[in-house]
Order: sequence, then structure tokens, then C-alpha cells
Amino acid sequence: MKREASLFEALLPIIILIILLTLNVILFDDTLGGANQIALIISAAIAGLIAHRLGLKWGKIREKIVSTIGSAMPSILILLLIGSLAGTWMISGVVPAMIYYGLEIINPKLFLFTAVVVSAIVSVATGSSWSTIATIGVALLGIGNALGMSEALVAGAIISGAYFGDKMSPLSDTTNLAPAMAGTDLFTHIRYMAFTTVPSMTVTLIIFLIWGFRYDFSGAVIDVENVQTAIEGTFNTNPLLFLVPVALITIIILKVPPLPALFAGTILGGVFAIIFQPQIVTEVAGVANDYLKASYISLMQSMFGDVSLTTSDPKVTDLLSTSGMRGMLDTIWLILSAMVFGGIMESAGLLKRITQPIVRYAKSTGSLVASTVGTCIFFNTTASDQYLAIVVPGRMYRKTYQDKGLAPEVLSRTLEDSGTMTSVLIPWNTCGATQSRVLGVDTMAYAPYAFFNIISPMMSILFAYFNIKIRRLTQSNNKDKNIEKE
Repeated sequence: MKREASLFEALLPIIILIILLTLNVILFDDTLGGANQIALIISAAIAGLIAHRLGLKWGKIREKIVSTIGSAMPSILILLLIGSLAGTWMISGVVPAMIYYGLEIINPKLFLFTAVVVSAIVSVATGSSWSTIATIGVALLGIGNALGMSEALVAGAIISGAYFGDKMSPLSDTTNLAPAMAGTDLFTHIRYMAFTTVPSMTVTLIIFLIWGFRYDFSGAVIDVENVQTAIEGTFNTNPLLFLVPVALITIIILKVPPLPALFAGTILGGVFAIIFQPQIVTEVAGVANDYLKASYISLMQSMFGDVSLTTSDPKVTDLLSTSGMRGMLDTIWLILSAMVFGGIMESAGLLKRITQPIVRYAKSTGSLVASTVGTCIFFNTTASDQYLAIVVPGRMYRKTYQDKGLAPEVLSRTLEDSGTMTSVLIPWNTCGATQSRVLGVDTMAYAPYAFFNIISPMMSILFAYFNIKIRRLTQSNNKDKNIEKE
């Protein structure tokens, strides 16, 4: 590369992207259907032209694009398997059974609070927000629907709980990645995170608890009865169906990698469909006289394509519709487009050029933490991947934290508070796009209610400034005591 980009050149593709995304929101009903993907490709093309002007060869740009897409490939494969798992868990009656029994035992006033706690427990046990949202989360959303609650509000509660585990579980990949980038060990990192995570989750639980008690459930009883009747009339809601999610959670806890674990959960769901839901298998396949043939067709259909089960309640019919792997293709298209944009921006050094002034002007501890938070959010928005939002800022700020005498755990905690937490709030980020598709709720709709994810980065900054004030006050008191002694 012959020269470094100017700040305007580095910002231009991002400015164009923001303008195009804003127009898409105004002009298109379904921005995920292609509009946002094209916006990312156009912005990537602008970044490519700037990279060419800077003297970067096409071969180098292409290598970086391929490398960046490669880094997102595990997420894409997981997304496809989540689609197939959702399909077999639906026709097997696993998700309907979760909804049915959940409506029996959950107090509507405590539902939002419970949704956060249950999602948090499962995600801590599994170390995966994606698996938690795709399984327990889908069932909780169905219960919320039956209670007449806003889907966006319920999705915010589910995501808040699920990302608590993604942040705090020793089994989580981001929980292991952040300390590796900062230069500390896993359990010291988790211990340090508690200082910001516990207050953030406490505030989140209080908000959802108050919201639940203030919510109007006047029409919920009728809805709940109708939903339960529709599910009971369509599925065999045998409690043995809960063996499937228990088995999957156990497999994940045993540290089986996500891809084989999700595939095992998919196959297990298919087996339980054949055993417990013969009427559903026959309906989906459209074959009455050959159950073996019907089993094969229905399982394949649920894993790759659309399945819509007719019930006595139109709302439940919509709720129990799935699209298998095919339903994830728009999201994968978005992720690939985002990776192309992020790859070109990084190959030309445009992202680094934008963040250089931030690092340079971060003088105090508080401003350094705030700069790290801002940089992580910036990379989640531009590079569209939470791993890059942890790795790149981690590399950028590591020496700066060392020079200021700060423990590496302060950096690793800040990377998690901002890099991990805000990824799901960006519609074109791999996390935001995935959870939006899995839950069927637009990212911008649930984002204002994902309180834990919003509060965490702010808590990181507040804690840094609060720590500074406490330290100064302590130092001042010690000086006063020394003067008195003299």
C-alpha cells in the first residue's frame, strides 16, 4: 500500500452505508430480504475503490475478504443447524410442550423476570447465547405471545438473560477469547467481570420485574386457554419430550463442539417426532399409508424447508410455523455481505485509521475505558462480527493499558462489556441478524428492551470513573492523616 488513508476517505464508506441503511428502513418493509445486503455491497465497493486509490492490489483485498468470510463460517454453519433444529423440535412437539407446560406454571406478572433468569441459567450452563435463544428462547417467546405480551419486549428479556451466560460462562467462546487478547487468565477475567455484570443484571431484573407487575394481562386468560387447547388438540404433549432439551444441554456442558451438538439435537428431535407425533409426521409428509416413507419426508422437510401445522387457533398456527435451513438464507446472505464490507475496510487499514485518534487522545483511565467501549461498538457496527470487535480492540489497546499500569483484566472486562454485549444490537452484525431471524423479531424492535446489553457498556464506563474517584478520595484521606500525624 503506497499511502495511508485520510480520515475522510476512511469514513466515506461508513457514511454511505449509514445513508443507504436509513433509506432502506424508510422505503422497504423487509430490509433483511435484500436491501441491507445490497447496501453493504455498495459500501464495500466504495471501500474497494478507496483501497485501490491507496495502492492496494486486488489480490490482497480478495485474500482479506476470503479470510474474513472464513472467520464467519462457523457462525453460518451454526445458523443453518439452528434452522434444522427448530424444525425437528417443532414437529416433535418439544417446543409446543415447553409452551404448554410453561403456561401452566409461570405467573404472568413474573414472566419477564422469569424469562431473564431461565435464559441466564441455561446460557451459563451451555456457554452459548445462540443455542439458548434457539431452544428455550423460542419457547419463552411463544409463552409471551400466549400471554398477549409484546414480542419485542419478550425478545429483549430473553436476549438479556442469554447474553449474561455468553459473557460469564467459562464455557463461552467470547469469555475465553477476551482474556486471551488482554493477557490474563479465564477465572481472573470472570471475577473482574462480576464488578460490572452483577449491577447490570440487577438493574435489568428490577426493570423487568416492575414492567411485569405494571403490564395489563386482562385478556391473557382467554389467550392462554385457547393456546393450550390448540396445542393439546394438535400435539401429544408428553413430559418425556423434555428429554430432548435436557440431552442437548448435557451434551453442550460436556464440551461437545457446537456443530455436532446441534446436529445431535436435530436428529434427536426427529426421532422423538417419529415416536410421539405420528399424526404430525403424516400431515407434514402428506403420505397416509407408508409411515416409514412419511417419516423420512417429514424429517427432511422440517430440516430444510417450510412447515406449517394447522391448529384450532390461527395465532398458534402462525407460532408453530418454521422454515428450516431455508429460512436462514437471507441472514446468511446478510452476514456474507457484511463480511465483504468488513474485509475490505480492514484490508485497506480504514478501520485502523478511524480508531487511531481515539487511542491517541485517551489520556485518563476513564477516557481509555470509554474509548475501548466506543471502539468495540464501532467494530461491531463496521466489521459486523463480535469476535473482531474483541480481537482488534484487544490488540490495539493492550499496550496502552500496560503503559498506564492497568491490570489486563480491566481491558478484558471492557472488551466483554462492550464487544460481546452490543453485537446483538446491530441488525447486520452476525449476532443481531441471527437472533432476529431465530426469534422472528426485528433487531431494531427488540434492541431498546435488551436492557442488560445496553446497560453493560455504560456500567463499564461508570465503574471506571467511580473507581478513579474512590482512589483519589482514598489518596486524599491518606494525605490528610499523614499531615495530622506530623
